[in-house]
Amino acid sequence: MNKEQKIKIVNDLSVSLTENKNIYFTEISGLDAQQTSTLRRMSFEKGVSMSVVKNTLLKKAMDASEKDFTEFDNILSGNTTLMVSEVANAPAKVIKNFLDKEKFNQPYKNVTLKGGHVEESSYLGHDKLDLLVALKSKDELIGDVVNLLQSPMKNLISALGSAKQNISSLLISLEKNPKSDADSSSDKVSSSDLENTEKNDGIDDKDPVE
Repeated sequence: MNKEQKIKIVNDLSVSLTENKNIYFTEISGLDAQQTSTLRRMSFEKGVSMSVVKNTLLKKAMDASEKDFTEFDNILSGNTTLMVSEVANAPAKVIKNFLDKEKFNQPYKNVTLKGGHVEESSYLGHDKLDLLVALKSKDELIGDVVNLLQSPMKNLISALGSAKQNISSLLISLEKNPKSDADSSSDKVSSSDLENTEKNDGIDDKDPVE
């Protein structure tokens, strides 16, 4: 690799480190061709890009990046593979699922998380893998907040809709039987009037008093 090629790689890496929000630094060792193919396929399915980089070039790219990667200087040993994704926890899920699938017994075979620069925060060490698996992106968190804010409004709208339905049912019922109450009232008035009429008739039939 000549000097010009190295400069191009450093520039490309620097741009990638600056533009991507979710960057994982991993160490992949001892995998055979089939296992490597499986890991790459799982990464592809989750939208994760993988690239093996030289630590010396990566260090120069980190220094040239607009972001601060000084916390990751100590992890640049052994081999380093970058895993980049638009989804914050996608690389972590790929690593965890791959390790669960393969269940390595040989100590020389492994995929280790060195660290990650995820959603503007830094995570160092393989022990952060489960934390990163459960991590939500900012868009997902904003969506959760919006749903929480919308929930009371949805409940209110549902309650108003139910009340509206009850009122509508009552009006329909009254519309179908408009004379029911009126007839009942009319019957009561007619009975009273009849009683008064009978009394008056009785007085009129008596002979006049001399």
